[in-house]
Amino acid sequence: MKGVFTLLLLLMLYPSLLLSQVITDTTLEQATLQQCIRYGLEHQPAIRASIIDEEITETTIKNKLADWYPQLNLSANLQHYLKMPVSIFPDFTNPAGPKREVQTGVRNYSTPQLSVTQTIFNRDVLLASRTARDVRLQARQTTTANKIEVAAGISKAFYDVLLTQQQIQVLNETITRLDRSLKDAWYQYQSGVADKTDYKRATIAFNNAKADRRAAQEQLNARYAYLKQQMGYPAEQPLHLSFDTTHMEKEIAFDTLQKVQYESRIEFKQLQTQQRLLQANVKYNQWSYIPTFSAFGLYNLVYQNDEFSKLYSQSFPNSYIGVQFAWPLFQGGKRTLNIRQANLQLKRNEWEMADLKNNINTQYSQAMATYKSNLNDFYTQKENLELASDVYNTLQLQYKSGIKTYLEVIIAETDLRTTQLNYYNSLYQVLSSKIDVEKALGTLKTN
Repeated sequence: MKGVFTLLLLLMLYPSLLLSQVITDTTLEQATLQQCIRYGLEHQPAIRASIIDEEITETTIKNKLADWYPQLNLSANLQHYLKMPVSIFPDFTNPAGPKREVQTGVRNYSTPQLSVTQTIFNRDVLLASRTARDVRLQARQTTTANKIEVAAGISKAFYDVLLTQQQIQVLNETITRLDRSLKDAWYQYQSGVADKTDYKRATIAFNNAKADRRAAQEQLNARYAYLKQQMGYPAEQPLHLSFDTTHMEKEIAFDTLQKVQYESRIEFKQLQTQQRLLQANVKYNQWSYIPTFSAFGLYNLVYQNDEFSKLYSQSFPNSYIGVQFAWPLFQGGKRTLNIRQANLQLKRNEWEMADLKNNINTQYSQAMATYKSNLNDFYTQKENLELASDVYNTLQLQYKSGIKTYLEVIIAETDLRTTQLNYYNSLYQVLSSKIDVEKALGTLKTN
């Protein structure tokens, strides 16, 4: 009885345990950038669709190559004459006399037939066998291209979330400072050291900072939603990011002396694969002048009888084998035009490769220029942040000592907040621009 109770309890708990396992497998806790990218490469719908396309391609290839195997077919027919056929024979004893009309055959026929055919040469199956490798490669390259786009999209969305989080943190620190300044201004007003103007200015700055924080919090929700969409992450599940600003600062370094290698770009590889397929298409059309050959064999069981009930009592089998030869001699110049069209498509592909090289050079130049500009801005903002912190701390002490006015403190606090925001913005801008450079070089990692 106890065993039955335990079994029933497990059956009731199993769905919830299963659901818990599914949630655990499809969510992340304290996700790093690499974990987000890895998750996206496994769950992003575009990647899933590309993998399915690879499977479809493989199935299509096997379907085409199946024509190389012997084709075995079985057919049968049953036939009953309502009116028997008549054959006319001459009267050999009297050639000038009337011809004889003779009813031939039997009323019932049944002919099961077993046939086998084997392709010897056919340009369709020859094309399928010679291009199978490149067709598979083309499908894999499409998946790789999608992975690169997903990795880049997730990285930039990840940085956008972090930037907004840092903005909120800066605003929280600003609100804390302004709250302290607001109290100081109130106490000085109460004690008669300062007029109410400082208190009002502190209140305005305090309210503005809270409004900015609320706007940033709303923006954070939108950027989290975009990051989840890029990852293929469940929208209703929480996502918490893990990052180290110091480590990310080290990640901004990049070898700016690298040269563009066209063969590293997935787009160039795709055009190379397409070129080989177009070359195969030229040969395919040239093969249209070659005859097609196939071998065949048939075995027939012929049943015939005037009485339907005795139709299958005796068979009259026959069989034969042979080869089939087909050679189209003239098609109105169609084959010549097809070959010309295939050559033009190949030539167009060569121009596309030349255009892609120009585009890659332009992309790399623009990406590198943006990266260098953002890197310089980052170092400038980092220095400004240290200076702004020193200025604010100094003016805050001087204000409390009655040396400086509150207006100078407000200006210093605004400068400090601006430089803090600019620092984090420049950090994530340089990291994002580094991604563009890596994409242009074809070195962006997708694992």
